[in-house]
Amino acid sequence: MPLGYTFAMIKPSACRKNHVGPILAMINQAGFRISAIRSTKLDKEEAEQFYEMHRGKEFYESLCDFMSSGPIIAILLEKENAIEDFRKLIGNTNPTMAEEGTIRKMFAESLQKNAVHGSDTPENAEREANFFFNQRERY
Repeated sequence: MPLGYTFAMIKPSACRKNHVGPILAMINQAGFRISAIRSTKLDKEEAEQFYEMHRGKEFYESLCDFMSSGPIIAILLEKENAIEDFRKLIGNTNPTMAEEGTIRKMFAESLQKNAVHGSDTPENAEREANFFFNQRERY
């Protein structure tokens, strides 16, 4: 995947509360180009596969249960410094520590139900994007 890409996901809690439109608007206003987007629902096995790197951690099972509890929006974003800029836009994983104006400060319910996911490295962005999108679905 070329530089300037990141993977993002709007989580089930934010989808349930109809925050998809406002979150996508914030992403767009921050200068990101959506190069792939999909609304889908992970089953438990898919959630376990996606979060495999966390297997064995105390939050793994509850995370997989939560992530398979409802629809998600998978998104591939393009922008210079995409990973860093998106992580700034979403804010701290813990919404109580997130800066004002960030997606998590505005839309998260808790540490686990923190509204969005954003890749933290180019390797993870590629792995996560490949989990949801084939090459034909990207433009």
